[in-house]
Amino acid sequence: MVSRSYSNLLDLSGEYPPFTSGGRRMPRAVTVAGFCSETRDDENSNSVTSDAPSSIGSLDRAIIVSHNLPLHAQRRTDNLSWSFTWDEDSLMLRLKDGLPQDMEVIYIGCLQVDVELSEQDQVAADLLENFNCVPAFISPDLKTRFYHGFCKQQLWPLFHYTLPLTPDHGGRFDRSLWQAYVSVNKIFADKVMEVISPDDDYVWLHDYHLMVLPTFLRKRFNRIRLGFFLHSPFPSSEIYRTLPVREHILRALLNADLIGFHTFDYARHFLSCCSRMLGLKYESKRGYIGLEYYGRTVGIKIMPVGIHMGQLEAGLKLSETELRIGELKAQFEGKIVLLGVDDMDIFKGIGLKFLAVEELLNLHPKWRGKVVMVQIANPARGRGKDVLEVRQEAYSVAKRINQTYGREGYQPVLLIERHVPLYEKIAYYSIAECCVVTAVRDGMNLIPYEYIVCRQGIANADHSVESSTETVKKSMLVVSEFIGCSPSLSGAIRVNPWNIEALAEAMNTAITMPESEKTARHEKHYRYVSSHDVAYWAQSFMGDLERTCREHSKRRCYGIGFGLGFRVVALDPNFRKLLTEHIVSAYKRSSSRAILLDYDGTMMPQGSMDKSPSPEVISLLHRLCGDPKNIVFIVSGRGRPILSEWFSPCQKLGIAAEHGYFFRWHRDDEWETCVPVVDCDWKQVAAPVMSLYMESTDGSFIEVKDSALVWHHRDADPDFGSWQAKELLDHLESVLANEPVSVKSGQHIVEVKPQGVSKGVIVERILLSMASKGSPPDFVVCIGDDRSDEDMFESIESVMASPPQSPLADVFACTVGQKPSKAKYYLDDTVDVIKMLQGLAAASDSASSRLPSTPESLSTSDNTRRSRVQSEELYDSNS
Repeated sequence: MVSRSYSNLLDLSGEYPPFTSGGRRMPRAVTVAGFCSETRDDENSNSVTSDAPSSIGSLDRAIIVSHNLPLHAQRRTDNLSWSFTWDEDSLMLRLKDGLPQDMEVIYIGCLQVDVELSEQDQVAADLLENFNCVPAFISPDLKTRFYHGFCKQQLWPLFHYTLPLTPDHGGRFDRSLWQAYVSVNKIFADKVMEVISPDDDYVWLHDYHLMVLPTFLRKRFNRIRLGFFLHSPFPSSEIYRTLPVREHILRALLNADLIGFHTFDYARHFLSCCSRMLGLKYESKRGYIGLEYYGRTVGIKIMPVGIHMGQLEAGLKLSETELRIGELKAQFEGKIVLLGVDDMDIFKGIGLKFLAVEELLNLHPKWRGKVVMVQIANPARGRGKDVLEVRQEAYSVAKRINQTYGREGYQPVLLIERHVPLYEKIAYYSIAECCVVTAVRDGMNLIPYEYIVCRQGIANADHSVESSTETVKKSMLVVSEFIGCSPSLSGAIRVNPWNIEALAEAMNTAITMPESEKTARHEKHYRYVSSHDVAYWAQSFMGDLERTCREHSKRRCYGIGFGLGFRVVALDPNFRKLLTEHIVSAYKRSSSRAILLDYDGTMMPQGSMDKSPSPEVISLLHRLCGDPKNIVFIVSGRGRPILSEWFSPCQKLGIAAEHGYFFRWHRDDEWETCVPVVDCDWKQVAAPVMSLYMESTDGSFIEVKDSALVWHHRDADPDFGSWQAKELLDHLESVLANEPVSVKSGQHIVEVKPQGVSKGVIVERILLSMASKGSPPDFVVCIGDDRSDEDMFESIESVMASPPQSPLADVFACTVGQKPSKAKYYLDDTVDVIKMLQGLAAASDSASSRLPSTPESLSTSDNTRRSRVQSEELYDSNS
């Protein structure tokens, strides 16, 4: 059972206090301290505020939200106040270069120091006034459970493919740590609410620390412009599905408008998780990948982040850099320097790198005394037993190598475990012959990019690796194939870091490669790195975010669901829920009615094992068919025998089987066909092909109909089933190209059927037949739930718009489920469908119990009818 405290964390409702600070403009959502303007109501209503598309250049602000603010903080010497400076190394600070110069940027995040409660208000005011930063203050205990607990012990290992098989191997899921994670995300949501102007601002969230934050923000403002970028890997579905809160996080991410990943692999894994766990499908249109989620299109962005060129180029010109380069050249004179720069954690592969160096010196004795591996180990950001084990392994292997192959004045491995300032790091980049990155799993890793730029820049100085007159620029990279930057470095030597022998040979290849080849590879890398910097990355992401959000103002939005299951439904302004009162009113005043109903998914839930109609459904249909004004049809894809058996109690019920290929008006009528009967010899060609795919796709099966063959893959593996369906579709289209049949894919099916057969065709025939008999329908209701039913909706709109149909007829094309559709109405589920039909049946029962009315009372003047129609539409719109 969920605790009360956990329930409180998932309470997304409630007011958010306005943030006030002297000298700062108030957000437009807040007009009077403590009171919100009508903006709040508008954002949570179904009204349309504006049709004008937004533009990045015209917007006021971007709100950048990340775990940490891009600031350094330290106590002043008087110990009475704080001193803050920008963190020049922060990606959050550097991405501002990609935004329009006149766009204001506000940062929201935590400080990397603990601020006393009594000082927090003053610190917050100073940061907002002087740095445009809004700090999120988190208590030390909550921060520990949030960051070192859920983020570093559970999410970080899992996203790097480490399963919690034992308590010591990866972090076992702890519900209290998850509660802390949700709680901190809610604190961040409060901070965003303090400064946001929802009509003007973009909000850009960063990294795995804030993955449920989109739900809190989407709950508050349904049309918020919201982007999210994940800077870590996203694991495959087999790994991710072990997380107990997997659906909460997936649905929260889908509350963003645009989700960014460094590589296609990470995006592919995310899309696979959405498919397997939520049943969602994605489409790629004109280069953009999108997921349809309750009427919203969630964009998927694949763009590796870049480096800040200006920062490195400026660092190369520093006198400290030049001095340090000279010192390092003297220190490593006559040596070949291999360089590694990594955090001291379990995923960086430092131990594997040292083992490869040992293998290199063992296999190639000529490099003894010449090759030096300089490993800069940044302090670990996490803590725990695994960090200690990695550190212990690195030092023990380095010590063994130095004792075996070292001598006076020469150590093969130089391990530097301290903070290395930027100028010194640039100096190491500049003198290194090769950069070696052996991470076993890494989100991006910008070290190779930094190395390339520094190697390009050294020729502008008065020194060089080889000689003071050399101008040729060269660099070599040995990179793990498991890091995010690997796909963009086509000239690097890619390795599997677990293969120690192959890694050692890759180092040897990098050292011995011809100089011309090194230069060519360097030039190719530099062209890419210099043109795809952090500004390019930010500009590209924000451009796609603006494009994705362009249609926000044209949709009616409202929220459904509770807690972290909350999501927003976005619908066309003309798409509205079918109210029982509305349709019953139109039903009562009509004299000739057509009621057209799909079966599976409409009158019977898709997930039901027993598909036969319940006695309640049979009774409803019997009552509706008993009204002489009604023509009632079941329009289904199922075959004749099963439909005849199920609906045999309903004598006057019409049935259109196999998508309308066969139909009959009443139970005792003969079956007719909607198209001329064709030769079915094509089945002898299609059946063996389908059988081949059925045998090779576990969980699939073939349904044989009189007029069609259907291959079902609902119970197969989702990804494999979809792949096989595409292949089968292509295969069948090829072998049946000269046959009078059409091959179509649907919801978990591939179907072959005669040309000209669809639900739209049979519906058109029914309506025209009613008109030819002198009773054109003045009331039409058509309900369905899937792609085949869209043909019915389209056909009805076309037929009812032409004579001899009445232009004043009431037409209710209705889809089941809140989703984009050609229908103008929707009902939530099969329960709503049954309730609506009960209302119609009750109206028929009531009418039959009264005395027959005179012909004069049954007719209504056109003016009166128009007035009623307009009144009903106005009522529905207001509802």
